[in-house]
Amino acid sequence: MENFVWLVPFFPLVSFVIIGLLGKKMSKNLVSALACGSILASFFVSVALFFGQLHAEHGSTVTLFQWIKAGDFAVNFSFLIDPLSSIFLLVITGIGFLIHWYSVSYMHDDDGFARFFAYLNLFVFFMLLLVLGDNYLVMFVGWEGVGLCSYLLIGFWFKNIDYSNAAKKAFIMNRIGDLGYLLGIFLIFTTFGSVTYSEVFSKISPLSDSTTLTAIALLLFVGAMGKSAQIPLYTWLPDAMAGPTPVSALIHAATMVTAGIYMIARSNAIFSLSPTAQIVVAAVGIATALVAATIALFQTDIKKVLAYSTVSQLGLMFVALGVGAYTAAVFHVVTHAFFKALLFLGAGSVIHAMSGEQDVRNMGGLKKYLPVTYTTFFIGTLAISGIPPFAGFFSKDEILAAAFEHQPILWVLGLLVSAMTCFYMFRLFFLTFHGNFRGTHEQEHHLHESPSAMTIPLIILAALSIAGGFLGFPHELGELLGIHHGLSHFLAPVLHESAAHASLSTELLLMSVAIAMVAIVTFIAYQVYVKRQSLPVAEGAPMSAGKKLAYNKYYIDEIYNSLITKPLQVISEISSEILDKKIVDGSVNGIGKIVKWSSIQSKNIQTGNLGFYVFAMVAGLLVMFVLNWLF
Repeated sequence: MENFVWLVPFFPLVSFVIIGLLGKKMSKNLVSALACGSILASFFVSVALFFGQLHAEHGSTVTLFQWIKAGDFAVNFSFLIDPLSSIFLLVITGIGFLIHWYSVSYMHDDDGFARFFAYLNLFVFFMLLLVLGDNYLVMFVGWEGVGLCSYLLIGFWFKNIDYSNAAKKAFIMNRIGDLGYLLGIFLIFTTFGSVTYSEVFSKISPLSDSTTLTAIALLLFVGAMGKSAQIPLYTWLPDAMAGPTPVSALIHAATMVTAGIYMIARSNAIFSLSPTAQIVVAAVGIATALVAATIALFQTDIKKVLAYSTVSQLGLMFVALGVGAYTAAVFHVVTHAFFKALLFLGAGSVIHAMSGEQDVRNMGGLKKYLPVTYTTFFIGTLAISGIPPFAGFFSKDEILAAAFEHQPILWVLGLLVSAMTCFYMFRLFFLTFHGNFRGTHEQEHHLHESPSAMTIPLIILAALSIAGGFLGFPHELGELLGIHHGLSHFLAPVLHESAAHASLSTELLLMSVAIAMVAIVTFIAYQVYVKRQSLPVAEGAPMSAGKKLAYNKYYIDEIYNSLITKPLQVISEISSEILDKKIVDGSVNGIGKIVKWSSIQSKNIQTGNLGFYVFAMVAGLLVMFVLNWLF
């Protein structure tokens, strides 16, 4: 079956080409069938590849063709199918299909319907390329491709200048991270003479130069910081909400932001031998998780809350990577894909019912109007809050347990992040669905449940958010009950864990503390937003300094604008006025003026007087004789 792995990216690529070229001449039904069908076909092949890996002793490499050959340097365009890539294939194609299905109804009345699905399929193609490549260069092609597609989809409604600016911001910020990643690839080749995973990792040993490994790891991590939105390259992701809601779901759940996690997990052999790099990864991860969680506490845009939630959850995944718990990070990627896709698509259902309204201060009481959306959104909230037995409980607690064994302070901070996550998610849930309706009479008249094409994907994702956590039952407790950590066993040939597992007593204690904390926080949120029906302050209303700071996202965008954007604009304006207009244009125009002046002067020689011509000829001969005599 591995020989057919090329079909996985092939289907969405062909769909993109057909829809991109002929989409305007095709009916919406045909576009929908082709776009969704291609992703579904890729999913079926991915399922077959996954089951093939269950019984395989090692991964398989399928070479399509020799890509680059220059002297001793040779790179094949090859795909690697192993437990890690097969897990990501299922997430990308499975969640991707549900988002495509949902989008058929959500985008039905949009004039750019065909263009949207062409971009969406191209997005999935590049993400599949990223996880399938058997070397860093093929990964880089996919890496840059998802960056391009994010630009196209975030700025999908490009006539809105704010949306176009958000797309440019995402594109430029990712280019900053990509430069670090590219330099990391150069250093890998310089050090090991190859960019193919198997060759690079086979040459790494505990005796390898730790300084070089640290440099490689940190450069790769810079790339991950851009793609997976970590401090200081995280501000593009909340602004990415400018795109249609299904795009937000795809970026946050199944594609772009998971790229950094995948790249570091794939490069675990490098990171495990660099304690310095691991400390940096964990420190940046926990800092990002804390900052994003505090910002999410005060946001009032339903999509912005979920966006900062994604940044925070990605921070926790990087904490897991930083402490060597690679399986825990991948596990949280999988469960997060389930409930974050559910929450974003649920938010889209709410926005659809509210005629485009996204401010939770203008919602409330939607429970009775949107029963399916309400129920599924509630399940997603329970899952991300870490309430057992929902998916987020298992994956999040595995990260916290690994953090506790590595450094207790990381566990304390991670627990604080979890508490804030629980609070802002129930705040969002209660403000949206409980209490009295706070919108306009026209909005209330329009309220209705979304069509089945949107609610069925919600139901499927809700089921995955309930059951998904059992992919990785807690290690020691599972051993006691005779239940193995299925995901850990499956990924063991690829991910070489360097994190210690907590003992049974520690595991139970940490779980008990987390459950008690979540229960208390949920009760507080219920009292504040349901019992007392408190509301976030209105726009422009006075608030405390701390709340104002978090509400305005710590003014990070303003700081970047003052320190980076404006100085670059000034330099650009100076360059335009002096270098471009005066020096470059002046030189070009000056040469033109000299030639023009010379021609004007030269034409005066042509007088038509025969005597002058004879005189000129004799004078010319005399000059030639003199020059010949001198030289």
